[in-house]
Amino acid sequence: MTAQIALPRFARIGAGAVNDIGEVVAQLGVRRPLLVTDAYLVSTGAAERILQVLRDAGVEPSLFDGTVPDPTTDSLKAGVEAVQAHRADAVIGFGGGSPMDTAKALAVLGTQGGQMRDYKAPQTYSGPALPIIAIPTTAGSGSEVTQFTVISDSDNDEKMLCPGLSFLPIASIIDVELTLSMPPRLTADTGIDALTHAIEAYVSRKANAFSDGLALAAITAIGRSLRTAYHDGADRAARETMMVAATQAGMAFSNSSVALVHGMSRPIGAHFHVAHGLSNAMLFPAVTAYSIDGAPERYAAAAAALGVSADTTTAQAQGLVDYLRALREELDVPTPQTYGIDRARWDELVPLMAQQALASGSPDNNPVVPSAADIEQIYAEIYAR
Repeated sequence: MTAQIALPRFARIGAGAVNDIGEVVAQLGVRRPLLVTDAYLVSTGAAERILQVLRDAGVEPSLFDGTVPDPTTDSLKAGVEAVQAHRADAVIGFGGGSPMDTAKALAVLGTQGGQMRDYKAPQTYSGPALPIIAIPTTAGSGSEVTQFTVISDSDNDEKMLCPGLSFLPIASIIDVELTLSMPPRLTADTGIDALTHAIEAYVSRKANAFSDGLALAAITAIGRSLRTAYHDGADRAARETMMVAATQAGMAFSNSSVALVHGMSRPIGAHFHVAHGLSNAMLFPAVTAYSIDGAPERYAAAAAALGVSADTTTAQAQGLVDYLRALREELDVPTPQTYGIDRARWDELVPLMAQQALASGSPDNNPVVPSAADIEQIYAEIYAR
């Protein structure tokens, strides 16, 4: 079977790389970019710093800072207006996964119009769109190198996965200095998100030789550095390793796929407003335990990349589950219960969340393809542990 590989045209990687944004837009022939970010990055002055570099490069940037966590179809409306009012010829996503998801959506809607539900999986969109430049400020989502965006439908709280080459950034700027101020909670959640991307890409039914190499490299690097970055955010070496690993993991799953963890994670985020990385972290050990019988050799290899050893493949794969549970404890990942989600509301929504998880298509890529009843059981299992 032929693997279809898609990557950004180029990337700038290294400390201070964000200062190259003027050269990047000049290289792409961009004259009127729209910087898509959030109010926090405006308040810190980081957004203005980028705008000034762009002005110094002789282009005419504009700012849209209306990005919200877990962007919704309603939150995109003002952004589409900003694209059109500025007559933007490119969008620059600056921030965590939410600003980049927003920028990707605006690149398509600002050109083609319509509604985001027109572009959700299983549809794949590769038509006209504005060029996307991605500048991540967290080490986790990998969105800077993926051909996906995730937007919640404001009408029904469905978290929609929208795939296609038109959502793939044309250029990425990976600058470790942008992550140095991340607090421990965000470091943990985004770091586990990146590990989930890497392991799911590796065990996915769509895995291939190209994605395998990136996934294993990311797993190894994250195993070496995530704990250090969490406990000592000033450790630049750990931060840089995590930044590159998150990008590798993004490349891996963009060219393979994610699986059951992500399928189940999106409804939690949509209905209970839990950050994506955190909802992945809540699910990761239980979903892995459910899935290992479908690909024990692959799970054992992932465990080995994390430094887990055992006498048999089965024991090593089980060792991965134990590793993830221990990591969850060390990084103080809450359960839905300790996060404050009401049990009655959780139980009420579990059947709907299971159907939404299946509808996303991601569970079909899992080593063990679940039924709705299986997914409901996992949701029940993770609520309090």
